[in-house]
Amino acid sequence: MSVREPVAVTGIGLVSPVGATAAEVFDAVCDGRSGLTRPPAGHPLHGVVDVAAFAPAIDPASVLPGPESRVVDRSIVMVLRAAEDALADAGLRIGQDVDPYRVAVVVSGVGGLSTLEEQVLARAGRGRFGVSPYMLPGTLPNMGAARIAIKFGIHGYTSSIGTACAAGAQSIGEALRILRAGEADVVLAGCAEAPLFPTFADAFGNARALARGWADPAAASRPFDRRRNGLVLGEGAGVFVLERAAHAAARGAHRHADVLGWGATNDAHHPTTPRPDGAGAARCMRMAVRDSGLVPGDIGYVNAHGTGTKLGDVAETTALAEVFGTGGVPVSSTKALTGHLLGASGVLEAAATALALDSGLLPPTYHLDDPDPECEADHVRAVPRPTRAGHALTNSFGFGGQNVSLLLRRLSGPARRAATPAAG
Repeated sequence: MSVREPVAVTGIGLVSPVGATAAEVFDAVCDGRSGLTRPPAGHPLHGVVDVAAFAPAIDPASVLPGPESRVVDRSIVMVLRAAEDALADAGLRIGQDVDPYRVAVVVSGVGGLSTLEEQVLARAGRGRFGVSPYMLPGTLPNMGAARIAIKFGIHGYTSSIGTACAAGAQSIGEALRILRAGEADVVLAGCAEAPLFPTFADAFGNARALARGWADPAAASRPFDRRRNGLVLGEGAGVFVLERAAHAAARGAHRHADVLGWGATNDAHHPTTPRPDGAGAARCMRMAVRDSGLVPGDIGYVNAHGTGTKLGDVAETTALAEVFGTGGVPVSSTKALTGHLLGASGVLEAAATALALDSGLLPPTYHLDDPDPECEADHVRAVPRPTRAGHALTNSFGFGGQNVSLLLRRLSGPARRAATPAAG
């Protein structure tokens, strides 16, 4: 396989606050259906944060039969469901359509931090014998990938990436690298995050990173808006089935899109704040474009990282202007509706980007009522915008100065949704 041979996205599985399938998620981010809400009475986050974005409940026994289903971390439950759905979407049977030794898994996430908190409290309350031995497989960050391998009989390369909010996108990038190197025919790549518990939320809250004070919780996430005051924590999981294009063609698989290239850099600036001039993010985007054999003018849309934080949105806008020129490419952030799923956001947003190309519609940034002059760009606002774009970029940035950009290519023909006139 050549360095620039495309990699096919043949399956997408998502568990998110706005939908349980790729189609549901894309319809939600186009139609403005928000997943943001106040934590209900009785929930551990009630009174801890103003707003959060909750994924649907999943019966653990439906994805992990047996006694372990009673102790498994929620992040594992979500990623197993996403992997099931992705394989079903791809129509791929491990061991029949592909040699299980030629399948890799790169699935990331922070790990089972809520399980860790529960066990720390159990030890504080009941002593050493209150700690469950299931804490170990419940907290390790590689367990999402390991559980997928165990469940589906995958014997190839398995890994987990710890690059914070860039981890999901970087997992897809690493899958591209593995497939190009000929080390596998198929890779399951993704991320799962379950951060909605008090200690983690308090850390973000005390850092003044969370949105607060909004009368309407559904409108609390406002990327690039002058009144934005922080991100909304969310939970979810996403898994892509990625294949060598020749492998996908040989089995007649449907392709949602191709991944043509990616880039990864580090700001080398600060543990939590982005580099103000956006230099690392700009270089990352250029790397993805160059890796694809394209030029910036070929890119018709950017799904921005756009979290709604004061510093992050300005730094990303600065980087976009450096690469594409001010207003040089349509931009939107779907986090206005989904919240910030940390590393899993990169997978959900890559799915939204693929479906934007496929449908001929760019999802808007909702609640962008008063654009910040420091975030000047060609923002897609209020309603979806028709597009003929053949290529799009999606950005994911994380603590530690991590920057990852993925470049996707459209494959399909006629749009499946009716185009709506653009606004703003």
